Amino acid sequence: MKERVFQGVGTALITPFRDEGVDFSAFERLIDFQLENGVDALVVAGTTGEGAVLSDGEFRDLLACAVAKAAGRVPVIAGTGSNDTGKAIAKTKAACGLGADAVLLVTPFYNKTTQRGLIAHFRAIAEESEKPCILYNVPSRTGLNMLPETLAALCAHPRIAAVKEACGNLSQVGRIRALCGDELTVYSGCDDQTVPILSLGGQGVISVASNVIPRQMSEMCDRWFAGDAAGAGRMQVRLQALMDQLMLETNPIPVKAATAFLGFGENRLRLPLVPAEKSTEEKLLRLLKEAREN
Repeated sequence: MKERVFQGVGTALITPFRDEGVDFSAFERLIDFQLENGVDALVVAGTTGEGAVLSDGEFRDLLACAVAKAAGRVPVIAGTGSNDTGKAIAKTKAACGLGADAVLLVTPFYNKTTQRGLIAHFRAIAEESEKPCILYNVPSRTGLNMLPETLAALCAHPRIAAVKEACGNLSQVGRIRALCGDELTVYSGCDDQTVPILSLGGQGVISVASNVIPRQMSEMCDRWFAGDAAGAGRMQVRLQALMDQLMLETNPIPVKAATAFLGFGENRLRLPLVPAEKSTEEKLLRLLKEAREN
């Protein structure tokens, strides 16, 4: 069995922006908030962090900031995926050199490729990586679903350690577990499926919601791993409305409004993303207040 990168909650951190650059002060405060509330890993420059619109310099500076702030207390995972294998390799090498504990690699988008192409793509990156690789399957964004059989072929590689599974299909997650067993750690990529995926042998969640409710997300996972399945299930149900609202518009549009409300930077996104509709924001903030009070 390969060593897990983490167990529990990994927060897919937003990237706070100010003027034309990154608000590093807000980013550091957000990391402090995460660590004070028990999260188990930090993910930098992923989908939620608007990694696709960060410059190379911003990516490096964000990752270096997170590594320094975490100071070894939790793993720091860098989003280094691309639809260009060469670019993904270069970014992965840079992340390893900056102290990332693992890298997160989304399936290629737009040019997509085949299942055989996925195997070749991820093996090529893993061969050049010094750190564990977490593959990321999110067909709703990429137009490409990575099949369980493909993951079964890939998990034989010593540095392919895990998958962030956001296909939305629990039967597919079960098939991954059946084919890969302990050779591939499964993390939920959907907050609303955290407990169901834990019940299938998943080891945690890479979470959007934990940007704003890290204590509650951590407690939900802690309850599960402590044997309180019913308690974890109750928390999943109680937080469901907030999780749904965080996905009502394209992520990270809603969560950016929520983090701004909590004081972690401005409600500012980079085009083509624009701030949430007023109705989305009003309902989101009401649900957020309720979740944080319980």
